Amino acid sequence: MLKGSLRVGSLAGFELKVHWSTLVIFGLLVSSLAGVQLPDQAPGYGNGAYLAAAVLAGVAFYLALVAHEVSHAIVARREGVEVESLTLWMLGGMAALRGEPPTAGADLRIAAIGPAVSLAIAAVGAVAAALLDLAGAGRLTVAVVAWLAGINGLLGVFNLVPAAPLDGGRILRAALWAWRHDQTWANLKAARAGVAFGYVLVVVGILTLFSPGVGGLWFILIGWFLINVARAEESQAVTKSSLGDRLVGEVMTPDPVTVPADVSIAELLEHYVLTAHHNGFPVVDQHGDVVGLVTLGRVRRVPAEERANLRVGDVACPIDEVAISTPEDRLADLLPKLNACGDGRALVLRDGRLVGILTPTDVARIVEVAALEPSSSVATGRPEHTS
Repeated sequence: MLKGSLRVGSLAGFELKVHWSTLVIFGLLVSSLAGVQLPDQAPGYGNGAYLAAAVLAGVAFYLALVAHEVSHAIVARREGVEVESLTLWMLGGMAALRGEPPTAGADLRIAAIGPAVSLAIAAVGAVAAALLDLAGAGRLTVAVVAWLAGINGLLGVFNLVPAAPLDGGRILRAALWAWRHDQTWANLKAARAGVAFGYVLVVVGILTLFSPGVGGLWFILIGWFLINVARAEESQAVTKSSLGDRLVGEVMTPDPVTVPADVSIAELLEHYVLTAHHNGFPVVDQHGDVVGLVTLGRVRRVPAEERANLRVGDVACPIDEVAISTPEDRLADLLPKLNACGDGRALVLRDGRLVGILTPTDVARIVEVAALEPSSSVATGRPEHTS
């Protein structure tokens, strides 16, 4: 997820975070509403009334964004996909899914629910604004409700654009996946559509940068974001294709060095890190059962004066948050499940017994080897399977 995000609680069983950029956009949104839009649509009120209405409208808009993302997360959970967290940030919301949908149908349902929720909120808001107007409610109240209806409608329609990482791009991916029976190829096509759409937005932004009331800078910002995320997804699709049917057991580091949970951080550094020359260690309890994973990335966060007192078990990533695999799993299927908690590592178990660890070095090496082999059909844009 985005660095600089602050956990603010949980909702519907999902961790909810807010990125610092949300505050900046909230301020700009409130300023625009209070200073320009609401006075134009509902003249005759005082500055305090416009400011209060703008704050309420901004809060309601972000609650609608949360509803959009929670709907994705709930459907994903029903489809068997773990959800790591939900984060609000400057360009809206983001649900971090741990893994990929099992079928094209599941992919479609997870993607489509978000825009459906936004459009439903827009429809309810439009009806509410009309009824409030007929009932003689204050113009400022009607203006706020109408704005909420309009912005949610715009959010829903924009997210239906068939370009990754927008929801419409996921819907496109699901359709191509169902058609060609090739998820990786569908990922690649949706990602390339996202790159193309991002460039369109950047060009529109440049052409309208100095046009009043158009917001060319926003087009450039959103386009730049789409290009970068879509390119990352395109690279991931090509990598997954190049890995083919390689198994985790072929790539993992077997029989990794383990660390007892009651060892101090100071002992870990002195007797394990410096001698074993590894950056990550499975953590075991007194019975030898694996209970977590400790990495240098997590150890670095421990102040030097506390390393003699803190135990490895206190800072290790808990086992239920670590990516788990078996030697017989496909490496390409495991990669999307690697998360920040394990710093890109996975523990490999067979019948509950630790047999290996998959590290970023292991993955990087096999990707380099795969790059030396003939290009896959995905890299050239030709599907491997057809219906």
